[in-house]
Amino acid sequence: MSKDMRIRLRHLKLEDFQNLRDAMVQAYPDMASAIWREDHIRTLIDLFPEGQFCVTVNGKVVASALSIIVDYDLYGDNHTYKQITGDYTFRTHDRSGDVLYGIDVFVHPEYRGMRLARRLYEARKELCERLNLKSIIAGGRIPNYAQYANSLKPREYIDKVKLKELYDPTLSFQLSNDFHVLKVMQGYLQGDTSSLEYATLIEWNNIYYDQRPKIAGRANEVVRLGLVQWQMRPMSNLEALCDQVEFFVDAVSSYKADFCLFPELFNAPLLAEFNNLDEAAAMRGLARYTEPLLRQFIDYAIRYNVNIITGSMPWLDGEHLKNVGYLCRRDGTWEKFEKVHITPNEVQYWGMIGGDEVRVFDTDCGKVGILICYDVEFPELSRLLAMQGMQILFVPFLTDTQNGYMRVRRCAQARAIENECYVAIAGSVGNLPKVENMDIQFAQSAVFTPSDFAFPTNGIKSEATPNTEMTLIVDVDRDLLKELNAHGSVRIMRDRRTDLYELKLLKGGSANGAPMKKKAAMRGKE
Repeated sequence: MSKDMRIRLRHLKLEDFQNLRDAMVQAYPDMASAIWREDHIRTLIDLFPEGQFCVTVNGKVVASALSIIVDYDLYGDNHTYKQITGDYTFRTHDRSGDVLYGIDVFVHPEYRGMRLARRLYEARKELCERLNLKSIIAGGRIPNYAQYANSLKPREYIDKVKLKELYDPTLSFQLSNDFHVLKVMQGYLQGDTSSLEYATLIEWNNIYYDQRPKIAGRANEVVRLGLVQWQMRPMSNLEALCDQVEFFVDAVSSYKADFCLFPELFNAPLLAEFNNLDEAAAMRGLARYTEPLLRQFIDYAIRYNVNIITGSMPWLDGEHLKNVGYLCRRDGTWEKFEKVHITPNEVQYWGMIGGDEVRVFDTDCGKVGILICYDVEFPELSRLLAMQGMQILFVPFLTDTQNGYMRVRRCAQARAIENECYVAIAGSVGNLPKVENMDIQFAQSAVFTPSDFAFPTNGIKSEATPNTEMTLIVDVDRDLLKELNAHGSVRIMRDRRTDLYELKLLKGGSANGAPMKKKAAMRGKE
């Protein structure tokens, strides 16, 4: 080993992967299953970059410590490595959790004896204190136990290591770094033959932990939703429409709501200006107002301190017409979402095409998903969002008949159960007698829940009066979702047979179809 040596502790980067993998292969010669793939490391860095440490020697990664934050009450002391990591997806990482969970520490064998692991442990402790987390917990291997299994039970072996009568390379090190053993776990890490799949549940307590009821910057657990059941009425111009929008934003904000949800194509009253055009041309004319409306929504979100889901509006993407909406956050940032599935009538009469992006949005109240109307009838989309950590799904919709509405409603209720999340739907009511491109409306806005003891027996948190202009203000508790996921009567997200089937998002897909023009009455809007 070179005498000229430079040792550095820093956060792990994705470009370190090859060196990292080389160190893992050497550190775990008999455990191929312990070698993380590049996509695992990418996910950890994306989710929690400050929790991934490495030590470099002369620029080469030779040791690493990986960790996540968990809400430990959801897992307790009886868990496996697979469970605590979310089947190695790390979806168990929770920024609002209270425990830093160590998922791996390893050192390249050629660099052992240099106390590199101690540097990594100290970095973890500093992180735990800085984030005001209660403790560091990990499942520790006991790799020398197999040598003594015929004569000693796991507890006896641990006691002898504590008393320094025996030496275990992992446990002895952990004990010397102020960790204590909480219990012995059986079947913790599949394939760990050296430990006979036993592990010690170890903990280091943060003595500076301040158990405050709320820590600045963490997402609210109880989230207040404001749904706007919008009345379609004649409006002379954009200013009149914005006055009505602002009225509802103000009303919802006055109840200190965290979100304000508008329906799909709520700006349809402005179609009256284009009555002389056919359906496709009129909808393209309406698209002129989308950017001015976006600017207004951004302003309202900031001024009224509420995250606004703008419903949807037509938008021209070059020559293509899409059905899009915007999440306007109260911090001034905003993002666009697109309707993925377009109904046959939207294609035929308006010439719309679908978007090709399915993703969750980060907010100050956790991760949310947004699907426009017809999209909620495709269970794959909401499941993809749930796999990305969605806890609240917003569905702006537009239906003209009761059977169209019931499709949206029933599917939304199913999505809440399937994905262990809340689903909020908001639609429009009334009619526009002087607008040729829009029919009568039917809606009953509502918030749906999973179906278990902690939730309403009918899975309906609250619902509006049918076909009446109003707002619906509803509180939803994200902690109940965590409890359901871990300890529910059934645990749908956890019990999926990922060994038998899988669902994945295909990247690089393109929307197909071109605008089509034909004059006809519009039916079956969703």
